[in-house]
Amino acid sequence: MDALSAQTHEPFSKLQEWVSDEDIATPKILPTVVGWQLLIRPLKLRKKTTGGIILPDGAVTDIENFTNIGQVLAVGDLAYKDDRFNGQPWCKVGDYVVYHRHVGTRFRWRKVKMMLIPDDKIMLVIPDPTAFDATED
Repeated sequence: MDALSAQTHEPFSKLQEWVSDEDIATPKILPTVVGWQLLIRPLKLRKKTTGGIILPDGAVTDIENFTNIGQVLAVGDLAYKDDRFNGQPWCKVGDYVVYHRHVGTRFRWRKVKMMLIPDDKIMLVIPDPTAFDATED
């Protein structure tokens, strides 16, 4: 097992407003990611706007469908090795990223939603996912 896939990750404890209460901790043992894939844990949107309005579940689901933010949990052994990246990875383990809406393979690992997406589908790296607010007008 390579060093990247063997890393463990803490739960999103500092993001309590962003992550819903029903989320469980990221498993300490992750699947080994191969090739050019990235293992992403999608973030859930908070259920309350910055103005204090509680959003109904349907609205949260609709917003989540247009908001693709997640944390990089593992990077495949070939990710960002292609010449088009000039040796500069777009993201690393622990980064929060915005990725294309219709991309990747969704699955659950030990009851946690995860995704495998190709390395070139990352659109943004964001330093603070709580700064991104899809509920703003």
